[in-house]
Amino acid sequence: MTIPEANRFSSLVGEIYDAAVDPARRGAALEQVAHFIGGSAVTILSRDAARLSIEIHQHYGLDSRFRELYRDRYVELDPLLDRHLDPAVEQTIGVADVMPYSDFVATSFYREWVEPQGAVDLATVTLERSRARTTILQVMRGRARGTVDDAMRERMRLIAPHIQRSRVMSRQIRARSHIVADLAEVLDRLSTAICLFDAEGRVVHANAACRQVLADGNLLAIAGDRIVARNTQADKIFRSLFDVGVDDGTGSSGRRKIELMTSTDGQHYLAHSFSLTHERSLQRDGVATVLFLQKAAMAPQLATAAIGAAFRLTPSELRVLMAIVELGGVPDIAARLGIAETTVKTHLGRLFEKTGAGRQADLVKIAAGFAAPFAQQADPNDLV
Repeated sequence: MTIPEANRFSSLVGEIYDAAVDPARRGAALEQVAHFIGGSAVTILSRDAARLSIEIHQHYGLDSRFRELYRDRYVELDPLLDRHLDPAVEQTIGVADVMPYSDFVATSFYREWVEPQGAVDLATVTLERSRARTTILQVMRGRARGTVDDAMRERMRLIAPHIQRSRVMSRQIRARSHIVADLAEVLDRLSTAICLFDAEGRVVHANAACRQVLADGNLLAIAGDRIVARNTQADKIFRSLFDVGVDDGTGSSGRRKIELMTSTDGQHYLAHSFSLTHERSLQRDGVATVLFLQKAAMAPQLATAAIGAAFRLTPSELRVLMAIVELGGVPDIAARLGIAETTVKTHLGRLFEKTGAGRQADLVKIAAGFAAPFAQQADPNDLV
């Protein structure tokens, strides 16, 4: 390989790995692979170990009509494909390795599928093999270049490992991206506002509840890529929470702190922050500090259906219990629900009996144990 060819090969390898990160570049990378190898068309395909099906993953230079013909009919006539199901085969295989070329041109595979595409030969090399399936690189040789030669075989041998590693990298990146997306969805379903910051205080991620707090703008607001407090009291506490996250070498970064922050409209929030590991904090754009914000409420979001199921409460008893959590007094509950105070007292007695509580305060404690960590949509059955 000459120096210009070596430089071209190096550039191509870079393109192949770039395509693992950016799927939009796969087509262009495969086109360059075809030109480097000296092929008119390139296909990456898999066949299952039982020889029942094939899957075409990527292709260049292969018309859709011929892809369908290959998959539906001519795959069974391909003299090279099944050779790669043999674990001993690792090298590039050309038609001349399995049959006389004169016999090949007499086959219907050549006359009806290869030749109509302006090709005269093809070669394959194994990319990946598992117990379930084998993946190969298939390259067709155009009429202008003639049949497969040693130079083409060598170039296929050189490029195949890089294509395979790129495929492995792509799968790993996709898997990690799916995990990140799944975790983001999980965080969005939590009722607690969660915001992630890097070591310089920039916002890395905010879940749906945190984004809502920022959109309301009564406690915190977003300014550029940073969060700012909306009043002096909140700002002082907000800054102190991040001071806890600074590792001063004494191990204090592991200490957790909870503060009470008050918004401009008088709402109270519990703010809790802690730092992640020191190693992660050093990474640029990595998460260094996590902030949790939870609105302090007399009646937090409760899993009412779970409470009812746990103590076998009737709908009326459950409504009274929720009213006790929110209002407390019998007269207020009766007025809210539009029922007599004696009816409220009857339901209250049944609640004591079913839950084992001795007073209303105990009922509130029991209900608080069913606080839902996830955001809930309003349910008419839950309203008191």
